[in-house]
Amino acid sequence: MRPFELTAPTTVDAALAAPGTFLAGGTTLVDLMKLDVLTPQHVVDINDLPLRGIDTGDGLRIGALERMSDIAAHPGVYPVIARALLLSASQQLRNMASIGGNLMQRTRCSYFRDVATPCNRRHPGSGCPAISGTNRMHAVLGTSEQCVATHASDVAVALVALDAELRLASAEGTRTVALADFYRTPGETPEVEHDLRPGELITEVVVPRLDWASRSTYVKVRDRQSYEFALCSAAVALDVQDGHVVDARVAAGGVATVPWRLPAVEAALRGAPATPAAFEQAASLAPEGAKPLSGNGFKVSLLKRTIVRALLELTEGSR
Repeated sequence: MRPFELTAPTTVDAALAAPGTFLAGGTTLVDLMKLDVLTPQHVVDINDLPLRGIDTGDGLRIGALERMSDIAAHPGVYPVIARALLLSASQQLRNMASIGGNLMQRTRCSYFRDVATPCNRRHPGSGCPAISGTNRMHAVLGTSEQCVATHASDVAVALVALDAELRLASAEGTRTVALADFYRTPGETPEVEHDLRPGELITEVVVPRLDWASRSTYVKVRDRQSYEFALCSAAVALDVQDGHVVDARVAAGGVATVPWRLPAVEAALRGAPATPAAFEQAASLAPEGAKPLSGNGFKVSLLKRTIVRALLELTEGSR
C-alpha cells in the first residue's frame, strides 16, 4: 500500500470540504489500495459523521454509515433487504461494512483487480481481456465491447427492486437520485460506473413504503454456501390475492453490469395465477437481450430458474 494522508472530519460540511477519497468500513477501499488498483493520496475517514439511524415508520430510511449487520437485524426492514444483506460476505465483514460503501463497491472482476492486466475500467482504451478470456463469473446483460464485469452488491439488487433512492450531499447542496438510475452500464465509458459527482457523499438510502413487500425474498446462487459472490441472484417481492398475482417487483444480480430490474417479468406476473407454470412463463422473459460469452452461457437458463425458485419460495405455502 502506498503512503497517504488521513483526515477524520466530524461534520458533513467538513467532510465535503476535505479533498480525498471517502473511507467508511474500508472493506472494499482498503483491499483495492493494497492491490494498487486505487492509490489515493488523501483519504477522508467519515465514520464520525452523523449519518446513522434506521427509520421504518413510513417506508425505510437508512443512514449511509449504518452497518450491514445492524440493518439486517433491525425489525421492520423488508425481508428481501435483510436476506440480501445476510447472504453478503461474512459476519465479520457485515459488522464493518456500511450500506453506503456497499452500494459503491467496485466489481470483483479479476482483470480489474490485477494491475498487471489491461482493463478499460482502470485504464480506458486498454482493452477488456475478460471478453475472450476467463469469463464464467461475468455478465450476460448490460454489457458492451468495452466491459463485461458484473456488479458485486447483493443489497443493491434488492433496493433497485423496491425503487430505492439515494440522498446525496455536496458543497453545492443536496439532491435525490433513484438507485436504478444511479448505476451506469459500461457502454463506451466503462470507467463511469455511477452518477456520483466529484465531491458528493451518499448520506441516506430511502425505500418507499410498500406494505406487500413483507412478502419478499432474495435467492442467491453461488459456488459455495458462504463468502462468495453470486453467479445469479433474484430479488422478488410479490402481492398475491385470491391465488393471483396483483403486483410484483423483480430484479436480478450476478448476471449484469448493474443491478438489473426486470419490468417485462413484472408485467407478465401481474394478473397471472400464482402457479409454477405462470412463473416459468414470466421468468422466460428475463434473459431478453442477453449476450453470453464463451464461459457463462449457463447464466441464461440459471437466471430463469433462480427467479422461479424465488417466486415459489414466496407462494408454496399459500397455494
